[in-house]
Amino acid sequence: MATGRLEKKLLAEESLYCSYGDTAHYLKKPKIFSECDGSFLYDSSGNSYLDLQMWYSAVNLGYKNKRVNNAVRNQIDHLPQLASQYLHREKIELAASISKQMQKSFRTKGRVHFNVGGSQSIEDSIKLIRKTTGKTLFFAFQGGYHGRTLGASEITSSYRYRKPYGHFSNRAQFIPYPYCFRCPYAKSFSSCKYYCVEQFERLFETEYNSVLDTKTGECEFAAFYIEPIQGTGGYIIPPPDYFKKIKKILDHYKIYLVDDEMQMGFYRTGKFWGLEHFGIEPDVLVFGKSLTNGMNPLSGFWAKEELVNPTAFPPGSTHSTFASNPMGTSAGLEVMRILQDKTLANRINSSGKKFVAMLKKLQKKYKEIGDVTGLGLAIRIEICEKDGYTPNRRLTDEIFQAGLEGGLEYKGKKYGLVLDIGGYFKNSFTLAPSFYITDEEIGMAYKFLDELFGRFTTPRRR
Repeated sequence: MATGRLEKKLLAEESLYCSYGDTAHYLKKPKIFSECDGSFLYDSSGNSYLDLQMWYSAVNLGYKNKRVNNAVRNQIDHLPQLASQYLHREKIELAASISKQMQKSFRTKGRVHFNVGGSQSIEDSIKLIRKTTGKTLFFAFQGGYHGRTLGASEITSSYRYRKPYGHFSNRAQFIPYPYCFRCPYAKSFSSCKYYCVEQFERLFETEYNSVLDTKTGECEFAAFYIEPIQGTGGYIIPPPDYFKKIKKILDHYKIYLVDDEMQMGFYRTGKFWGLEHFGIEPDVLVFGKSLTNGMNPLSGFWAKEELVNPTAFPPGSTHSTFASNPMGTSAGLEVMRILQDKTLANRINSSGKKFVAMLKKLQKKYKEIGDVTGLGLAIRIEICEKDGYTPNRRLTDEIFQAGLEGGLEYKGKKYGLVLDIGGYFKNSFTLAPSFYITDEEIGMAYKFLDELFGRFTTPRRR
């Protein structure tokens, strides 16, 4: 069957038999991809698409990474399946590798508990905190995203994810994130003196703020769930001392810090964990996505020894059929080996600086680019009206859709561009390219974005 006819047939069947409950239909014309390699996706007609979001930062090491693929192939012939109630070598070695990395990063001993997807490991961490404290309430951030299972939805700030599923009695108390470009308190960072931290601390001044028994000093809230850099919220980077100041308050009131590193872990920000940029240590750290370079679902949490030792968290405290599956642990173990490359952090930081510098040039050219920042290869472009501030969702969506329609020229060949939209107003491009993106591919990205912005806007007059 000809490629065009087959694609029409598949899309017709998809419209009849596939749930629309996932996110494929955010795109007006859903794409069917058939190949991938490095930084590129390919459709059934062989058209190339430069991917700047790499499956929401799940494929950090590039598509079809040979070392990870070979590890998975070897596991298929060795031990492809095993019930998670039994042990296998790769699980033990992977847990040890992550725990040793945590000791290196934060100088703290702990243990790893595996699950399958990110939401599931968030749920496991909630169970751990509830079991430890006997409390069910949490702080989380406005703009934060921790998943869409029922428990994870309690600490994810978007009401629309909860609305169809009834009352959430344990919904988190959501604290404004230090989003300096759009400060929720209308302050300027140059003069605010961390006003946002001051407002959080004020919650503990009187019992009538409903978080603390001031007579006993006991807080009703068990933990604060954070993202060191907000992911779905728009790759927002907090000011340098924010988390140090917050952690001091949490420690005083015996509130645990749970660090969600789903998108920012495994060197996305140029350090192994995103939280390492801010000089504090977590009590619990949740990870996933790029642990297996997207090859097999595997996630988990690490927790301090006193929280997760066999007495505190005994056998059967939580369980998943596919947790610590051999295909996932073998891929994860190879990813951890690759990440030991001492040149990788320098490569990520160097590429990130080049990319941001190019995007800053675009910002000077187009009034609609309100903000460009990055940490490692976690990069954001916030799209605005001509005033450089008012959110412009329409333009963001036009560029997103046009990128996937293709027709962008580079050296006589046509390409498409894969972007991801995030942000509080769905007006930010969150860029998470492959760690091995080349200088030429960064140049391609600049050219494509320049062409797309030029198509829908008017450049500044020089």
